[in-house]
Order: sequence, then structure tokens, then C-alpha cells
Amino acid sequence: MITLHGIPNCDTVKKARKWLETEQIDYVFWDFKKQGVTAEMITGWLESVSLDTLLNKRGTTWRKLDQEQQAAAATQEGAIRLMTEQPSLIKRPVLTIENQCRHVGFTEAAYTEIFKA
Repeated sequence: MITLHGIPNCDTVKKARKWLETEQIDYVFWDFKKQGVTAEMITGWLESVSLDTLLNKRGTTWRKLDQEQQAAAATQEGAIRLMTEQPSLIKRPVLTIENQCRHVGFTEAAYTEIFKA
């Protein structure tokens, strides 16, 4: 099963969804805001991608954190806790196939490589 995790109003998520639909690839959309995200999900994703890849330090949610909260994200445990509490800290979208993280973010080239291989 292909699952695209993210927030529906995120521009990058919109691009990924449009690409999947244009290519007629069936997928399930997992809305972080409505369905949440668990520590187990994040831990599983971190088996395939680095914490630096998954944790979005460029967004407004990160910038709104105080220094103590940002410092807590230096450890994997602290970062996971922050991402479960504030899913907007997760780079989007997260693409999983059979519950394994295959890609974070979206580029046509990366998705083409994943699905046309």
C-alpha cells in the first residue's frame, strides 16, 4: 500500500498528490492534522531517512519554538516527541510503501525513479 503523509494545504503535498493522480497511482492520504502521527510511525521512518531529513528546521513552526524546545530536538528521542506533539515539524510529504519510508519531500525526478523503476 502506498501512503502519502502530510498536511492537505501544504504546497509540496499538493504537488505530490497531483503527480500521483496524474500518473494514476493509487494511494492513501494520511492527514497529520486529522489523523495525527505516532512515535512508532516516526521511529519507523527514521530507519530509512535521517533525523535531519525528517525534521523541518526551516519552517515557521520550528522558528516559533523556544531555545529549550529546539535544544531538545538534538536527540532523536526529543525530536520524536516534538514531531508527535507538532506534526508541522515533519518535512512533507512522507511517502511510504508497505509502511516503509521511501522519500521525504517531493520532486518529480525522485517520484519518477521510485515508481518507474
